[in-house]
Amino acid sequence: MKVNSIDSFNNDPVGLAIHDFNLTGKDQKIIVESDLCDDDEINVSYFFRSFDKMPELEKRALEFCSGTVLDVGAGAGCHSLYLKEKGFQVSAIDVSKGAVEFLKKSGLTAEKKTIFDLEENQYDTILLLMNGMGLAESIEKLPAFLIQLKNILKPGGKIICDSSDISYLYTDEDGSFLIDLNGKYYGEMSFNMKYKNLETGWFDWLYIDYDNLADHAQRVGLEPKHIFEGENNHYLAVLEKNKNYVC
Repeated sequence: MKVNSIDSFNNDPVGLAIHDFNLTGKDQKIIVESDLCDDDEINVSYFFRSFDKMPELEKRALEFCSGTVLDVGAGAGCHSLYLKEKGFQVSAIDVSKGAVEFLKKSGLTAEKKTIFDLEENQYDTILLLMNGMGLAESIEKLPAFLIQLKNILKPGGKIICDSSDISYLYTDEDGSFLIDLNGKYYGEMSFNMKYKNLETGWFDWLYIDYDNLADHAQRVGLEPKHIFEGENNHYLAVLEKNKNYVC
């Protein structure tokens, strides 16, 4: 069914933004509010970027894909579409109803689901890009998130993910670290996304430094590898399913 009414998108500003850009080609902005930083903006066209326009980290990530691939938080599907063109069997999931409708119209296999809605042993590669580890929401929830990712991997499968160490936001000019050691983990943030008159509502997001990610991954039977370092401590990692791990 074709969606024309803004009201049909409910709390789905990203879905509406994708719909509008696909319909009109007019580039507009999604406003991103944060509980720690100034407001940021995302050009809707960024969700439609071609491989040539992707940052080096994303290009590296796509090169590591193999077998059946799950694209988590697929958005407008720029990664899924590239992989499909390369002959991969790709499935995409997103919590945005509008995004999923667009993905399906683009010829992709897509569902409105989270990883916790999926069954075991389905994929050779799980792709989580655009700071995809943020979907864990908090460091407390990270173990359960990693365990579920491991469960839906086939034996020998891998998770390709990125995140950022945002400790630089708390570093003073003299190099001192301005963090309450008794408070929550410094990479835990909350966001609200706005487009036109729609908002997602505030949601939790996790920026996890690599050492902490590697430690948590090993504890649940995933072998971490640091693959690439981009700007502002933004890194790419691969977590491989350890066949010999015993719970």
